[in-house]
Amino acid sequence: MPKSASAPSSPSAREPESYESALAELDRLVQSMESAQLPLDQLLDGYRRGAELLGFCRARLDEVEQQVRMLDDGQLKPWSDPS
Repeated sequence: MPKSASAPSSPSAREPESYESALAELDRLVQSMESAQLPLDQLLDGYRRGAELLGFCRARLDEVEQQVRMLDDGQLKPWSDPS
């Protein structure tokens, strides 16, 4: 049975190009998994890939937070909406 394009055959084969591309891929994965039309092996592959993407996104957010702290003299200031 051929594998779907939305569930990669080797989940750890590539790192996302950016945070935004990781979120987009994660969204596509969730949608395909929620459709309940994938075989069990593809669901497991999708779950593994989703965990990798989530880890990538968390790491990227942590990096950005550290950069913001450096810009704000080591303190992360609360967000205030300018409007």
